[in-house]
Amino acid sequence: MGQHMEATRLLNEMVDNNISLSIFTYTILVDAYCKEGTISEAEAIVDTMRKQGIEPKVVTYNALINGYCLQNKMDKARRVLQLMIKKGYAPNILSYNIMINGYCKAKRLDKAMELFHEISQTGLIPDTVTYSTLMQGMCQLGRVSTACELLKKMVASGQVPDLVTCSILLDGFCKGGKLEEALKFFQAMWNSGVELNIVSYSILIDGLCKTGHIKVAKDLFCELSINGLKPNVYAYAIMINGFCKEGLLDEAYQLFRSMEDNDCLPNNCCYNVMIQGFFRNGYTSEATQLLTEMVGKGFSANLWTATIFVDLIIPSNKSILI
Repeated sequence: MGQHMEATRLLNEMVDNNISLSIFTYTILVDAYCKEGTISEAEAIVDTMRKQGIEPKVVTYNALINGYCLQNKMDKARRVLQLMIKKGYAPNILSYNIMINGYCKAKRLDKAMELFHEISQTGLIPDTVTYSTLMQGMCQLGRVSTACELLKKMVASGQVPDLVTCSILLDGFCKGGKLEEALKFFQAMWNSGVELNIVSYSILIDGLCKTGHIKVAKDLFCELSINGLKPNVYAYAIMINGFCKEGLLDEAYQLFRSMEDNDCLPNNCCYNVMIQGFFRNGYTSEATQLLTEMVGKGFSANLWTATIFVDLIIPSNKSILI
């Protein structure tokens, strides 16, 4: 809950009452300090544990490894993993997943793959999280084909891809401009019985809109209610932006105004997308009116909207400025 002062008070109360701190208490503290980014404090807690005769266990080491990964200090995280092994504690699959995730975020995919291959040598079995993390790392670097190979390997090993895993690859196809593969994969997800959600649809709709396939995107958007799904604010923003980019302002504005009727109030993002669409297509009066409405509802223009608006009004006042 972020109430660190209260946690410290309770800790001091335990000490004052001669209540010994267990490894679980220490690990909670290590984890908290690591997530706050104060690794030195977490290390001090580990030192205190050892002085009290309490040797850190796998869960404590995992918390410390995660702390270093969050700070992108992968070499230190690796040393903690090696120290754990040296102390006689075998890393579990979570230990490896934390490290692999850290390497992926640091874009050190070679090191992530090294650890992936190391897992099998320890007798552990990579789980869904392991594969999903690696696939996401590959997709973020545009290596979608490698992500596909990982999916095949995952299935061959007996692991069943879940919706998160499939959505990662779907997103990779879309961002890589492989729309044909994305559509085929989406259909395969449907055929295999994966329960598609609004996120899966939004990923594909966004990919279709960005590549100019607005009609297919619209059809997919309309399918949502048929399949028992309700568009969220993000899905509306994607579709509105898609219409605006294609110059279909009437359809965009109609969809924007229909949000409230569907119990989905437009947020700051939707207003900005619609206003930018008006500006880009020369609907200055409509954009200004909507901007006034947006501000009246407590929202604010983002940098792009503000820049467009300023660019429009400055030329007409050049003579005044001079």
